[in-house]
Amino acid sequence: QWIDSGNRTCPITKLPLSENPSLIPNHALRSLISNFAHVSPKEPSRPRTQQELSHSQSQALISTLISRSSSNASKLESLSRLVRLTKRDSLIRRKVTESGAVRAALDCVDSGNQVLQEKSLSLLLNLSLEDDNKVGLVADGVIRRIVTVLRVGSPDCKAIAATLLTSLAVVEVNKATIGSNPDAISALVSLLRVGNDRERKESATALYALCSFPDN
Repeated sequence: QWIDSGNRTCPITKLPLSENPSLIPNHALRSLISNFAHVSPKEPSRPRTQQELSHSQSQALISTLISRSSSNASKLESLSRLVRLTKRDSLIRRKVTESGAVRAALDCVDSGNQVLQEKSLSLLLNLSLEDDNKVGLVADGVIRRIVTVLRVGSPDCKAIAATLLTSLAVVEVNKATIGSNPDAISALVSLLRVGNDRERKESATALYALCSFPDN
């Protein structure tokens, strides 16, 4: 649409484009947007004061999540609410990441509790929407957990894990890190062979994103 309107500059950098620019569809990003829109139907706008939870209240949820004394039920409640909040609020995504909640979410992925695992993966996916978080999540060891989920998780968890890989692979260095894991690509290929429709779609999208890095 930008090109068809007669523009001959990049809409982001404002640098001039070539006479006949070669445009490559970003299917991975399109899929992430589609998934986000699918699970986040547009709601009527409402005043900030009427949001489900304020930023200050989110801190209590984070505290519950990272506390070693919290029960699985209270962690699940905190995860569910944080998933809803981080889906739309960039400031809360940054606050959750800086609070140490990522480590707690990864512990929930390792817990073996399927419900906790699914919610924690959803939270990590939301946190990965922040470009500044993508490399940090990988540094915190999220790839190893994702690969394990791709192998032995529930169908819903496997699909979310594959989507999370797609989100992380937006950053070039992460494509190399994911590809260097000895089981990541083979796990996605396996899911592509035997998964349900959603699992196959998400694994194919992740593989597409990873394969733009030549070594993969």
